[in-house]
Parts: sequence; C-alpha cells; structure tokens
Amino acid sequence: MAVSIAASDSFTPFEFDATLKAISDSSSSKSVPSKFNFSNERSAFTCDSLPTVDFSALVGGDPHQRSKAVHDLATACREWGFFILVNHGVPESLVEAMFRAVKEFFNLPKSEKKQYEAKSASDPIKCGNFNVANTSNQSFTLWRDYLKLYVHPNFHCPHQPQLLRDVVSEYTQITRKLASKLIEAVCEALELNQRYVGEILKMDSSFQMFATNYYPRCPQPDEAIGIPAHTDPGLFTFLIHNGVAGLQIEHDGKWFNADSPRNSILVNAADQLEIFTNGRCKSVKHRAVVNEERERISIVVANGPSGEAVVGPAAALVEKDGGAMYNAMKYEEYVESQLTNTRVGGKSLLEQQMIDIQRQLN
Repeated sequence: MAVSIAASDSFTPFEFDATLKAISDSSSSKSVPSKFNFSNERSAFTCDSLPTVDFSALVGGDPHQRSKAVHDLATACREWGFFILVNHGVPESLVEAMFRAVKEFFNLPKSEKKQYEAKSASDPIKCGNFNVANTSNQSFTLWRDYLKLYVHPNFHCPHQPQLLRDVVSEYTQITRKLASKLIEAVCEALELNQRYVGEILKMDSSFQMFATNYYPRCPQPDEAIGIPAHTDPGLFTFLIHNGVAGLQIEHDGKWFNADSPRNSILVNAADQLEIFTNGRCKSVKHRAVVNEERERISIVVANGPSGEAVVGPAAALVEKDGGAMYNAMKYEEYVESQLTNTRVGGKSLLEQQMIDIQRQLN
C-alpha cells in the first residue's frame, strides 16, 4: 500500500549521516541497516504517454503554435499533473555545471557540511538526511542525502564549492521566469484576468526553493525509499536528473515510472495551482525510488506564490463552479502546516482542505 507525506520538506531532521555513501560503497554490504527499512511496493508501469509541452511555442510569435501549446499545457495539468517541458532555453552547459557543483558539495568533508546540518525544517540552508515516523510511530531513515536552499525572494547558498552559488543563482532565475510564463499560460487557458492573478499570487516576491538529492546505490532497493509518496506545496516544481531515473507518479490509482529525455525538464503542478484553479489542475502524488546499480542525483526547483499571498480558488472559477472546493490560506502558513505534519501515511494538507470544504457544504 502506498504511503503519503504532506511534503518532501516535512520530515524530522537529524544529524548528517556520513555512513550512507560508505554503506553503499561497501562491497561486503548485502543488506541495508535496519534503520533504513521501509518495505515498499516499488513496481510501476512504464509511462509512454506523459505529455510534452513546447515552451518555445508558448513564448513564440506564431498564434497557432501558441494556442496549441496553451491547450497542451492545460490538458497536461488537468489529466496528469505532470509534463515534459522541452525547448525551454536552459543552456546545457549550465545544467552540466550544476551537476558538477552539487556533486562537489556532497563530496565535501563532513566537517565542512556540518555547519549546514538542519536544525529546523525552516532553515534557509540545510543539508543531511531525514528520520521519518509513520502513523504507527515507527521510524525509518530515508536513503537520501539532500541540500535545500531558499533562493527567492532572498538568496541563500553555501560558500563552498565556489561554483555552486553562481550556477544556482543563474538556474533559479531562469526557472523562475519559466514558472511565471507557465502560470500565465494556464490562466490564459482558464480565461482568468492576468492582473487579478498577479495581485493574488504576488509573483514578484514568489517563494522559490532549490533542492538537490543524492541517492547512493542501494543493496536492497525494495527495503528502502528515497522519498515516500507526497505532493508539493507550491505552484510548479521542476526536476532534472543525472541520467538515472527514479521518480514514480500516481495516475488513475496506479504508479508509473516517469522519466524525461536529455535536455528536458520534468514539471509537475503542485498544491497551490490545484487550489487556485479550483481543482482543474491536479497536484498528484509522486515518490523517489532507489536502485542497486547506479547512484542518482536530482535537482529540483519548487516555485510557489509569495509567502504573503492568501491563495484560494480564483473567484471567476468559483462562480462558474457554483462553489469553492478548497479553503483559502496564506501560503507561508500552508508551508508551515506541512512542516509540522511529520507522519507518513496520513492525509496530506491538500486532502484535508478538500475534506473541510465538503463538511461545510454538508
């Protein structure tokens, strides 16, 4: 049975475990230590129909191509909640430099990384791994090391390696613009006034987080998990990886392996987009599995509205639907609520929001 978590940033942090890579590298290691034990059904179907969105058509001058791209984006957000973004304009050299930089960070001595160990879930710079508790109060450790940075509206980044600050700054600026254009296109498809959208979401001061995850080779991939099933709290999340797939997404009650071709970005709609569109865009559960053959590195950029934005269903859509499906909530309070939900297996905050509305209607 699949488990769920409120957000990938909602685990209980503990001291950085320097032995994870050592366990993986040990030729004598045939099993994972008991603290990593998480029995999971990781089998999934192959996904051959994940939608593709051509970003160049969204911003190009051909009205027919733009109309098709807007339609493709809206359909992808409604039917899958995930899509492959191509022709996005991110230089391949920048992507290669980012993977070099994050690998340098993960290879830093423990003494260098120790200053960034997570002391609280809201630290603007934090690294390490996570100890997770389920609803039965049984705890386990994720087979993953991570680095998370709050990069907008204020930029935070470690001083070492030196390359990291430059590439993270450049990449997050580019992806922030990509996210803004995607939001504009979704709202165009839904015939929402762009000025109204700007006033509600306050994208000039949007909250953006950069994260990179390192998943070493795992001797028993069926007995450990990289990240359990969850949804993301923001608007759009962008993911790229080092050529090793590991993301699985839930669609129509089944799990699918989701991969993205070289030079593309895997994008998913997140909770605030589902809320703002009154359920038209879907924030779907996804998880990261591990494998016994190759290490995996992923780079994730989570794009949200401003922390000060109070996000609820857009008024024009509520009028069309005859009612709101979700409560409105200040985004920073939404994130904080997810950070305090540290149990695996419970309902997500998004699901709780829907239940509250249904109770009010009843």
